[in-house]
Amino acid sequence: MRVIAGEYKGRKLQTPADYTVRPTTDKVKEAMFSILADRIWASKVLDLFSGTGSLGIEALSRGAKSCVFADNSRESIRLIKENIEHCRAEGAVVKAGDFKKVLMNLNEKFDIIILDPPYDKGYMASCFELIREYELLEEGGVIIAEHRKQEDLPEDFCGFSKIKERKYGIVKLSIYC
Repeated sequence: MRVIAGEYKGRKLQTPADYTVRPTTDKVKEAMFSILADRIWASKVLDLFSGTGSLGIEALSRGAKSCVFADNSRESIRLIKENIEHCRAEGAVVKAGDFKKVLMNLNEKFDIIILDPPYDKGYMASCFELIREYELLEEGGVIIAEHRKQEDLPEDFCGFSKIKERKYGIVKLSIYC
């Protein structure tokens, strides 16, 4: 896995030795950041369920002002920190803990929220509910949710409207504002 574009382009990122983390493929990552291209510069990003930190680091590499990385796994937190250090990424904040607690304790709003929870756990609805409840999305901001192609997310999700949906192999990206 590598950083695709921007300041850290070409830097290889550490990945887990096993399959406990499902890294986003380069194809899907490239598509995601193509969709977000006009929104990245100077944005504040939340990468929830960060895994290796690949998506948040890509955002920082492409000009995001800051990124909060959050994950519940100790192994993932270790990988995220290693990858941030390897890229010498500035503007990175790492938060360990359950996604619900992380969302409840954030004291800022984000321009871009990336949701890539483990598949088939039912976390997506809770994420959208908490983002709405704690008003974590900036006016004009977007939520980009990565999920299984077979899973259809609603057009209106907790008050957020789906503006775009794209399929890439077994993955679907749903974008909300």
